[in-house]
Amino acid sequence: MRVHEASLSFRVVREGVVEALDTPEKVAHYVSDAFDGDPTVEWFICIPLNRKNMPFGRVLISKGTASSCLVNPREVLRPCILSNASGFIATHNHPSGDSAPSRADIQVTRQLREAGKTMGIPLIDHIIIGDAYSEPYSFNEAGLV
Repeated sequence: MRVHEASLSFRVVREGVVEALDTPEKVAHYVSDAFDGDPTVEWFICIPLNRKNMPFGRVLISKGTASSCLVNPREVLRPCILSNASGFIATHNHPSGDSAPSRADIQVTRQLREAGKTMGIPLIDHIIIGDAYSEPYSFNEAGLV
């Protein structure tokens, strides 16, 4: 039997001033280059936060297809637990450019909200990033978080 050790590591992906992620636009800017590896598929990212909504970093949870991405609350909460986060923001892109949520997006958000409540790490927001012509969609602003 193998025994594994979990650890959290950080690496610099961008330098500059880090500010509280308290608006959908700030979150969109914070993850703006995260989807550049392949903008034709969905990427799901978790951002663990401290008490003042300052990010510890961004963690790729899943890379999917042009229209979907597998997301499990356990995988999303793992980096939050390891970084001792006080809350988290979930974000993903829509390669179609339309930031409107799908039924699956709404269902995942509900699951993340409930799992976060159970663990004492609240979901602060779930942001969907479309293209440069669409505003980021905020589940919090829509009253769904």
